[in-house]
Parts: sequence; C-alpha cells; structure tokens
Amino acid sequence: MDGTIFIPLLVIIPIICAILVNLLHGAQKTTKALAFIGAICLALVPILATYGTQFFGAYQPLINGGLSVQIPTAVNSIISGSVLELFHPAITYVFGPGQQTVLFILGIVAMCAVFISIVETKKTSGVYLYLLFMLTAALMAFILTDDIFNLYVFFEIAALVQVGLILVSRVRGNYETGLKYMLLGEVGGSFMLLGIALILGLTGNVNISDIVLMIHSGAVDPTNPVLLFAAGMLLYGWLYATGLPPFNAIKSEIYSKGLSSGSMVLQSFSVIGCIAIGLIILRIFGYLPVVQMVILAVSVLAMILGICMAMVQDDYKRVIAYLAVGELGYIGVGLGLGSVYSITAGLFQAVNELVVTSFLFAGFGLVLYKTKTSKLSKLGGLLEDMPWAALLIVLAGFIMAGVPPFNVFQSKYMLCQAAMVQGIPELAIIMIILSIVTFLAFLKITYMIFLRQKPDDLKVSKAKIPKTTMAVMVLFLIISLIVGLFPGLVVDNLGIMALSALIL
Repeated sequence: MDGTIFIPLLVIIPIICAILVNLLHGAQKTTKALAFIGAICLALVPILATYGTQFFGAYQPLINGGLSVQIPTAVNSIISGSVLELFHPAITYVFGPGQQTVLFILGIVAMCAVFISIVETKKTSGVYLYLLFMLTAALMAFILTDDIFNLYVFFEIAALVQVGLILVSRVRGNYETGLKYMLLGEVGGSFMLLGIALILGLTGNVNISDIVLMIHSGAVDPTNPVLLFAAGMLLYGWLYATGLPPFNAIKSEIYSKGLSSGSMVLQSFSVIGCIAIGLIILRIFGYLPVVQMVILAVSVLAMILGICMAMVQDDYKRVIAYLAVGELGYIGVGLGLGSVYSITAGLFQAVNELVVTSFLFAGFGLVLYKTKTSKLSKLGGLLEDMPWAALLIVLAGFIMAGVPPFNVFQSKYMLCQAAMVQGIPELAIIMIILSIVTFLAFLKITYMIFLRQKPDDLKVSKAKIPKTTMAVMVLFLIISLIVGLFPGLVVDNLGIMALSALIL
C-alpha cells in the first residue's frame, strides 16, 4: 500500500473526528470512545505516512505528466522547456522527515490534550472536543501545505477556533478576551490576505515553490515595491499568529483564559504558526536582509518582555503564558539568523517548546484542579497535598529554563552556537542570561505554591489527582529526557526541513 495516502489523512482525520464528536455529543460514551480513538490516530498517522508529495486532484506539474489529455502542439511548444512545466496546478502537501517529526510531536500534544479534557471534566463536551480537533487539523495543514492561500484558509479557521476555546472555558473575563482577540485577528488576517493577493497579482501563483521560482528566476523583479509591501503584510500576520510584540499581551491573556487542555493546543498554534509562516517568509523574502533583521529584533524583544512581564504577575497562568510567549523569541532568533544550522536550532526549539509548555500547562492545571485558584498570593504548602505532581511541575519549569540534560538545553545551546558562528556573541549572552532568569522565576513559583506555609483560607480539594494527567506529564518528561540525551533523533530530520527552506 502506498503510504502517501496517509498525508491528506493527517488533516482529514481530525476534521472527521471534530464533526462526529459534535454531532454525537449527547451520547457520552460514544463521544468519549470516538475522541479516544481519534486522539490516538493523531500521533499514529504521522508514523505510518510515507515521505512524499500529495497533489490534490492528482494534478501534478506538467513536467511530471500532470495532464491526462494531449496538449495542442502550439501550446506545448510554448510550455516545453519553460518554468510553466514546473508549476503546481493543484494544492500541494509536502511530507518529509522534518514534517514527520513536527507532526508526530504535535499529534502527541493534541492526543494528551484530548485525554485530559475527558478525565478532568464531569461531562464531556462535544463542542469543546470539536474545537480541539479542528484546531489540530488546521495546525497539521500549516506544516504540510505548500500553498500559501490554503495556509491562509486554515489560519482563519484556527483563529476562530481559538476564540471558541476561550468562550467555552467559562473563565472570568473570557468573553472580553475572546472579543479582543477576534478583533485583532480580523486586522491580522486581513493584512495577511492582502499580502497574499499582492503576491498572486505579481507572480500569478499561490504555490510557494512556484512563487520562489518566479522571484529567483527573474520573472518577477525582487525589488518591486509591491512585493516589498507584501513582505510587510506577511510579517504582520506572522507577528499576530505567534503572539510576538506587539501582540504578546493579548496572546498571554488568551493562554491564561483557557482550560489546561485548551491552553496546550492554543500554545501549539503559536509555535506551529511561528515556524510555518516564518519559513514561508524566509523562502520567499530571504534575499532581503531587512526581513531577517526584523524577525531577529522582534524575537529578542519578545524574549526580554516575556520574562520581564512574567516576573511581575500574581497569576501563575499568566506567568506561564508570558514565559511561553518569551520562549517563542528563541524560535524567531533561529529563523532570523538565517543559516541552515540556526534554522535547524529554531525548529528544534519549536518542537521542544510544544512538549515543555504543554507539560507546564498540564501540571499547573492540576494546581487549579485542587485549589480552584490561580493566584500565587493565595497559594502555599501544596507539596504535602500533591508531592509527585509538584516534583513533575518543578522539573517542567527547569526544562523550560534550559537545565541539562533535557531537550531545551540542547536547542538553546545550538541557538547560542549559531549566534556565535554568525558573529553575534552578544545575542548568545542575552539568551544565556534570560535562561538563568527563567530558572529563577520558576524557583520563585515553586516556593510560593509548594514550599511556603499554607494560607489559612486556602481550601484544597480532597479529590484525587487524575491518573491520566499524571501519565501525560510523565510522558512529556520521558520525551524531554530522551530528546535531551539523543538530540540527533530530532535534529537530523529537522535539518532537512531547514535546508529545504533555503533552496529552491
């Protein structure tokens, strides 16, 4: 059996699961069973799929025999030997070793989010599961698609689903946050669509490989002001998707208003959006030094603002949210440095952040599960109530800070190496200092939640901690340790993905 048939299933399966769990939400057992099976498939299908390219409608480039009918001789004489033979007439999905690695980790995160949502709620919500699966489908398409308009379609779907996840969370202030994010999304999405339209007008293509070919072959003037304006529009859309400045505050608020399972997938949107749209910008506009400079400058600003804002928060959900946004800056640094090694390091950091940030959201979700409050000033002494969970949460914090021998240490070490090689040792020093400050921030949180004296008015639920959530956290810890000890398992595959971003 041809394993490439699994490539479109990476997007189709979560969409089908989303529709079914929503239609059958009244039948609790059936909904849970469907969600459970669908969640396992999310992590399983990327392993079963074979590397290759999926042409929807079977319309391959003409050089590969893309048309089943005979082309008239006059037309064929014009097309033959020209770039027209190489154009992709259909929506194209590309699946290689790098895509497999990213989608496998994304599938594990989404699977764990579904499991947690099932066990931590008394009544399973079909609508909530629908939103989780739909957002996962959109993120899968982000990584696979080689069509910039197809990416925009799923970008808009993901933006609306994020608002839905906030609205159904029933957290105080969620409606206001959802409305603000939706309004900003209209601006960000419109700017991104304008950039795509301008590129389409200049190149006649929405396939990313074809756009790159048109620019590098000289068919389109790379200094055309309209093309430069389109670059600015795509950069604005990238900032909105990732939550980098000036969207860091609203993105952090979004994370803090979601349930723990929802926040796991919400942060995945930022991470996947950062690398998917970022790589597209590098592929199309990588010849412009100003583009790399903007990516680099915004990323460094995000790292600094993230840790500074996290240190002054009294809500641990906001602390983790700001730290998560700050960690996106490390990914941007890898992309902005612009070398194969730095981009590989940025992608490696992205994969690690998918794991460790989900690890943290799951862990602190247990604190909320036991205490019903996320205020640091109201917490304390929880070590005696949840010792094993406390240990896992502390380890997750240390992993995010870059403590060896875990995975984030390896990716941040690679980023520092990349900065040194590119002749920017100051950038490496900044990243090291911020990692140390992140470590100190987690020491502060650990003390305030687990070690200091328990407040008299703090009520701790006697309910047992869900074993499923604990198992998920252990799974994330194992992944972090294995990848940290054997980084080549991931880095080698991501290196191929990074290289493809810098060649035609």
